[in-house]
Amino acid sequence: MIRFRFGHEDLVRTRFAISPLFDLVWSTDTLADPATHSLHLPWVRAARERLRGFDYELLTVLGTSAGPGGYVPDFISPPPTTPLAELEDELARVRATPHDRVATEVAWRFDGKPLPAVVRPLLDDPDRGLEHLAGVMAEYFERALAPWWPAIRAALEADIVHRARRLTAGGAIEVFEDLHPQVRWRDSALEVDRPYEEDVDLGGRGLLLVPAVFAWPRVFAMADEPWQPGLIYTPRGVGMLWAPDEGRDRAALEALLGRRRAEILAGLSTPTATTDLAERLRVSKAGVSEHLGVLRRAGLVRAARDGKRVLYERTAMGDALLRGT
Repeated sequence: MIRFRFGHEDLVRTRFAISPLFDLVWSTDTLADPATHSLHLPWVRAARERLRGFDYELLTVLGTSAGPGGYVPDFISPPPTTPLAELEDELARVRATPHDRVATEVAWRFDGKPLPAVVRPLLDDPDRGLEHLAGVMAEYFERALAPWWPAIRAALEADIVHRARRLTAGGAIEVFEDLHPQVRWRDSALEVDRPYEEDVDLGGRGLLLVPAVFAWPRVFAMADEPWQPGLIYTPRGVGMLWAPDEGRDRAALEALLGRRRAEILAGLSTPTATTDLAERLRVSKAGVSEHLGVLRRAGLVRAARDGKRVLYERTAMGDALLRGT
């Protein structure tokens, strides 16, 4: 059992963040063992095709939980320092990992076992090795995640908005209530089921909560110094990401709303920002903004501010219209 022990300051400083690298790393687990991650099979089939001919062995050797003891080095997905981390900023942090930290975590990863040749440059020439690792990660993201990232990020943001509302309504403990069956709040500590005992005194640092689509069906904890303590969990509604269309009569909807507005309404399966929706649909942000305004005035979508971003989601009327009910 891992126990994250909270003081008053820790409850106040608990925060959420989104990390492209967390999803990147755990997606390699999904590719390595799709049977255990069956929810993501539609993505697996598409990603394998896009990854054909690309050598990402280094990422697989380091990132899958099939390694000795299931330990995955934290330096390949460091806890984000901003709420909405960008891929390039996270890769810069990977490149800047102190060499002694790389050596320590690589040793933990292989736990006395022979070091694979593909990993050796990380110890023999850490600067070159880290640069190569960051390059592999960037190319992997472009091939395997970039086409779906706007939808993935929308699902992550929707979960954070939901939990932020619970935080406002009921306090920090409300946020922990349904994170995962292996997570529970008891006696001023957040407990995570594990086959070993570890107490983590947060000491005023708070806990970092990171939703990650490819964490499903598990939950992961970060507890090793010097990293910010964190919990990586599955966001709500992840099953809808790869769900096929519901057989709706799109032609009739397009005749009523117009093709682009029907497309935008269908794209709001989770709360989404204008920029992300425009990127996903490959159209201009200005055009999407204009159509969203019409849909909003018609009562089919609503907007809610999340920090500096405005997220749009369908109303009950919009859902009913899309389903044809």
